[in-house]
Amino acid sequence: MSIEKAKVIDFMGEDEKTGIFRLGISDHLNWNENESGEHLRMLQEKINAYLAFIEGGQLYEDQPSAKGRNISIQVYGKYPLSGAAKEFYTKAQKIVSEAGFDLEFKLLEEGLDYAL
Repeated sequence: MSIEKAKVIDFMGEDEKTGIFRLGISDHLNWNENESGEHLRMLQEKINAYLAFIEGGQLYEDQPSAKGRNISIQVYGKYPLSGAAKEFYTKAQKIVSEAGFDLEFKLLEEGLDYAL
């Protein structure tokens, strides 16, 4: 699965330590200037599909254990965010938060969390 398949949930599950139910997005694309606009478009489509999956109730039908839990959408990126990507995440986090969920970016290249 990947960011290129907007209507597919890449992976999901409950964090046993925190009880948070996580929906993961796998983002293997680089943030080069020539393709940044397309990358952002794909990411926006994927996040919107995840929100529709949650808000439409499909998550709770597929995963009844998610009911009553905090929900977090986590994007696992292979590459550090560009300036445009940081701006996008700041805006997207606000929108996702207003919907009642969390959005996080985790940089996997070096195994570090990437602070926004």
